[in-house]
Formats: sequence, structure tokens, C-alpha cells
Amino acid sequence: MKNRIRVAVVGITIALAASPVFAQTAGADTYKSKCAMCHGVDGGAGTPAGKAMKVPPFSSPDLIKAADADLISATKSGKGKMPAYSGKLTDPEIKDVIAYIRTLQKK
Repeated sequence: MKNRIRVAVVGITIALAASPVFAQTAGADTYKSKCAMCHGVDGGAGTPAGKAMKVPPFSSPDLIKAADADLISATKSGKGKMPAYSGKLTDPEIKDVIAYIRTLQKK
């Protein structure tokens, strides 16, 4: 019985430790499929579409200072020429993308 409990605890610990990695991978995958065409692979907005629409890079002070809630709202509702993703992405997917964007800002 003790061995089963240990296995369960180890399994839960491994699952919890892997969660941030999964979220970052999921965020990166969603970003690449939905966002990179305008915002660029590196978040620099240097793509033809990003330049044409004057998309600010994620390294801009305004976006670095923006709260996650503001970025989530802009993603859900759209902002400027950016389309709304409410109904196209789930709340967890949007949060994963925002988390991934924050990693791009640190590079």
C-alpha cells in the first residue's frame, strides 16, 4: 500500500513539474499558428503584414508594461487591426500565448 501511495505522489509531482513546460510549448505552438504572421516569430513585428499594419514589437515599453489582463483583453476583443480571438482560442490558450509572449520580451 505504501508503494502505491509513493508512486501516486511521484506521478503527481512529475505532472505538476511538467505543467509549465507544456504551457510554454502550447503557447508557442498557438503563437506560431495564429500570431507570428503579423507579430513575427521573435515578436519584433518585422513581417510584411506587421510592417503594413504598423504592429508594435513586443519589446516596446508599452507592451512590456502592459498587464497580462490588458493583453488578454486585446487578444479576446481585438485591438486596432488585430482581430478578436474570442471564440477562436480558449481562455487557457490565450493565457499560454501571453505567457509565451513574455518569454519573447526577455530575449
